[in-house]
Amino acid sequence: MQPETAYSAIREHNPSSVLEAHFHQFWAARGDDFPVVNPKLAIKAIGFARVQGDWVGVMVTPWFVQLMLLAGGGTLWGDIPVGQRRYLDLPGATLPFTAAEVMGIGAYQYSPLLAQISEAEDMLAAQRVADDALQAILHLPGEMAASDDEARGFSRRGFFRRLAGKRD
Repeated sequence: MQPETAYSAIREHNPSSVLEAHFHQFWAARGDDFPVVNPKLAIKAIGFARVQGDWVGVMVTPWFVQLMLLAGGGTLWGDIPVGQRRYLDLPGATLPFTAAEVMGIGAYQYSPLLAQISEAEDMLAAQRVADDALQAILHLPGEMAASDDEARGFSRRGFFRRLAGKRD
């Protein structure tokens, strides 16, 4: 049996509040079901913006930190079966995205930013991972300016090594 394709309705407005409300409700109803959570993390949608007409941002929860893609009528979105992975060429990287669909959000695609949720020491660290990911992934390498984080040892290369589960 073929998995059902996740067809997404086009979102005209920033999905941040819808995502936060959904994951708060999900956490309240099923939070005890998760085998691994990081109690230092809160539920927060970070940096959602239109990229090539679709919505891209990071969702932080106590059980994951993921780059998310939602249809906005642009060129990034492509309908694929739930659970199927596709590789998406973004300005700063090519990343795997997996299709999902849940009531309340509809279809979306996600790419994990942390191999293990325990890698985020606290919400500030999760925010930094989200900000670093959005900067590295959505900007062309030639346009990236050195930031204070890079001066402290946070580099684009280091970020992608962490994303791949490797240590610096």
